[in-house]
Amino acid sequence: MSLLQQTLFETSAAVSISDTAAGLRHFLEPSCAAAIWRRQTPPDIQSWLDDLPPDVLPNGRVVLPADAVGKAVSHLCDMSGLQASPGREWLQNDIVALAEIFADLMEAPFLRVRLQAVATNACRKFHVDALTARLVCTYRGTGTQYGTSVRDQDPGRVFTVQTGAPILLRGTQWSETPPSGLRHRSPPIEGSGETRLLLVLDPITDPETEL
Repeated sequence: MSLLQQTLFETSAAVSISDTAAGLRHFLEPSCAAAIWRRQTPPDIQSWLDDLPPDVLPNGRVVLPADAVGKAVSHLCDMSGLQASPGREWLQNDIVALAEIFADLMEAPFLRVRLQAVATNACRKFHVDALTARLVCTYRGTGTQYGTSVRDQDPGRVFTVQTGAPILLRGTQWSETPPSGLRHRSPPIEGSGETRLLLVLDPITDPETEL
């Protein structure tokens, strides 16, 4: 496993960057503020994703058992009008694989799964999510941006996650001392003509509290 421990400029916050899925386990280490699986979507799949009309990109949010993600994603694709193809099969299988990895890592019996097509400046401010942890994978468009904040200011240096590479991020409910200062945002794209496709996974312990 190739591992780069990236220490951000302003603080000692460390981001684990690995070339394998196994490297995401570094996320559980106390010194790790975030973890990235550095990978590239197969070129033919990426071309297929980039050429899709925005109105057929799957959109939806569901809370469900971790082992039910496949059927839910297939249903969301059907609802959006995304036709069966090798590209759709790859996308569905990849989402299921990431869900399995994340649920196992977080020991989460349930997941909140969000697929979203974004063409605006959604979540453009640097922030920390109000949960324990989150997986974000940008399948199309510019990836999530992150950096470390000093005294609640915007990061002085901003890094962008590669398209197709999942990043694990800690939220405000993660027990952390001292705080890492790591913040993230969706890249500002409004007016650029770009449409991103995001997968967001959150661990859920009790689905009743999410209803």
